[in-house]
Amino acid sequence: MIDKKINFSSKFKTANIISVIFFILSIIFIFLKGLNFGIDFKGGTLIELRTESTKVGISQIRSTLSSMNLGDVNVKEFGEKGDYLIKVEQKKENNNNLIPDIKRALINNLNTEVNFRRVENVGPKVSSELLKSGIIAISLSLAAMLFYIWIRFEWQFSLGSIVALFHDVIITIGIFSILSLEINLSIIAAVLTIVGYSMNDTVVIYDRIRENLSKYTKLDISDIANLSVNETLSRTIITSLTTLLALLSIYILGGEILRGFSFAMILGIFIGTYSSIFVASPILKYFKVSYKTLEKKEEKIVP
Repeated sequence: MIDKKINFSSKFKTANIISVIFFILSIIFIFLKGLNFGIDFKGGTLIELRTESTKVGISQIRSTLSSMNLGDVNVKEFGEKGDYLIKVEQKKENNNNLIPDIKRALINNLNTEVNFRRVENVGPKVSSELLKSGIIAISLSLAAMLFYIWIRFEWQFSLGSIVALFHDVIITIGIFSILSLEINLSIIAAVLTIVGYSMNDTVVIYDRIRENLSKYTKLDISDIANLSVNETLSRTIITSLTTLLALLSIYILGGEILRGFSFAMILGIFIGTYSSIFVASPILKYFKVSYKTLEKKEEKIVP
């Protein structure tokens, strides 16, 4: 008698309904609300500044910049007291006096010394190229992984991997849209990492399912899925926990610059682990995968 430990298959239906709801909501928010693209993709100027006086408020900085006709201006607290992050819409691609003008206006209106700790300037042309490159990078990575899966496994397994990957990427981006979190180059890097992590987790479970299909030829795919997930569960938990510990350290101690990246990664770890168990595995059940499925592929390979 095989000890299943946790009956994952009994939760497949509920989990799939939740996944479908989150997936649809993510698509709705992405298309209707849109994404909060950062300076990397919109173009503009990002300034990280520190004021010597801690009595300076966001409203004072915002009113000073608004009087300069700079276009869309976003000001928020950043890090310690007296630190602010300013994002200014780029109206003109070449404006060498923009930074000196902003610094002069802030010093005069705030009556305190202002230090620009970081300045990033991205023109509209460069930002559009970066956005295009980011989309191409994600698309190519997905295509390469899907090509590998298509060759490595039977088509039912391949379809499960494809669905799980799109599930992870769309929901992660959807949550960023719902929370209006900034999408920049570091988030693109996080999404690419999430894709690789999720795929690795899915492949490990699928490999064990194939082994157990050959070993327990009379068992139903639901029992095989339960057994396989339980057998790889300790590996999944250990990998996820050790990765999460590192990411939580970055999120808490890494400062504002790394917060978006680490949050996306933490989100991806949870979603990727969930999809490997509750999205990729149930698809095999829906297509009634069995030992005969493996036999058919072997018959096609052998001349």
